[in-house]
Amino acid sequence: MNDTVSIGSSPRRIRQNNIVAALQTIYAHRSLSRADLARKLGMNRSSSGEIVAELTEGGFVQESDESGKQRLEHSRAGRPGIMLELVPDAAFFVGIEIGVEHISAAVIDLSAEVRACRKMAFDTPSSTVEAAVVQGVELIVGAMEKSMIASCKGLGISTPAHIRPDGFVTLAPIIGWRDVPLKEIGRAAFLAAVPDTVPIAVENDANAFAIGDSYRHGAAGVTLFLLMETGVGGGIMIDGKLFRGGHGLAGEIGHTLVPGSGGQKFEQLIGREVLIRQYREAVGREEADLQEFLGDVRDRVPAAVNIAESWSRHLAYALLQACRLLDPDRIVLGGSVASLYPMVAARVAVHMSEGQNIPFPTPEIVVDGDAEFGSAFGAACMLHQRFLSLENEEFGSEDGAPVQSATS
Repeated sequence: MNDTVSIGSSPRRIRQNNIVAALQTIYAHRSLSRADLARKLGMNRSSSGEIVAELTEGGFVQESDESGKQRLEHSRAGRPGIMLELVPDAAFFVGIEIGVEHISAAVIDLSAEVRACRKMAFDTPSSTVEAAVVQGVELIVGAMEKSMIASCKGLGISTPAHIRPDGFVTLAPIIGWRDVPLKEIGRAAFLAAVPDTVPIAVENDANAFAIGDSYRHGAAGVTLFLLMETGVGGGIMIDGKLFRGGHGLAGEIGHTLVPGSGGQKFEQLIGREVLIRQYREAVGREEADLQEFLGDVRDRVPAAVNIAESWSRHLAYALLQACRLLDPDRIVLGGSVASLYPMVAARVAVHMSEGQNIPFPTPEIVVDGDAEFGSAFGAACMLHQRFLSLENEEFGSEDGAPVQSATS
């Protein structure tokens, strides 16, 4: 028997379980025939058909012709069949990242495809929390069409902070926040721009980045994520689940003290701020920025190459310690500083090899494909994930009532 229908005892709970299971299955496969969906749900065609009818009536699922689409491996040859797929415009989810020197934001649809993204420079430490959140909301809402706003189903906010499960920021030293009810501030700011109350979620920026990358690529095994901006945050995914540790602070490699550095932390050696400062001192230009530095490394300018070599050595040391503690299968780098890694990957590998007497397995090290928007994307994915779960009260209406229309 399908587990999804055995969790709850009431007809309402069973119905909700099956609706959610159907949405999750269609999302995971992108396109399924009615027969394949019924088989994967462990239901007969009649029961599955009732669920599909509700989702179709609600505007979340639609039928499409299989022709022109890639067939599933088990599909039989013959005339094109009618396939079920999600309606992308049925729901939208907003993600906002409030960083030290920038705010980035993204909107994804029900298929988890990015539909809009924006980024701006912003001096968060000199701003109030309320002003920063309002700026983030205005930044992305201004890029959304009215239909997207009307179908918005959630807001996620990520920031470099220690965050309780209830969305309360206890400490964010790098941006100067302490004891901040960020979830409630986000709710108030978003309600001023979006007519309906929607679920709000708040997450550490590195954890959000980990969630977003895993949404795109999957996360089997153990993956370490490093988000490298002014600071360096870390997130850990184990078999697709975020590992938070005993107090929600697992993966904070940036705060680790480095022996022989005079009491400096890793983020003070490999973060954006140190790279720009060293580069400005080397070239004698106070206005020099990260992009100029990266360009000079690419062009093999000696001053920039020397800084990059020092950075690669510090990064290798940090990764070695992480590998000994976690033994990850994969390491994913994100944030603006991650753009440096491909240019010095060979040097990082050399330093990692030289730094161990007993060789440890070397994980795959990659840069996220959309590193600068990874945290904002992940923040939006948190609400997408919630929507396709039993937390979504929209699918928990009274027995027999149709699923609420996506446009109502």
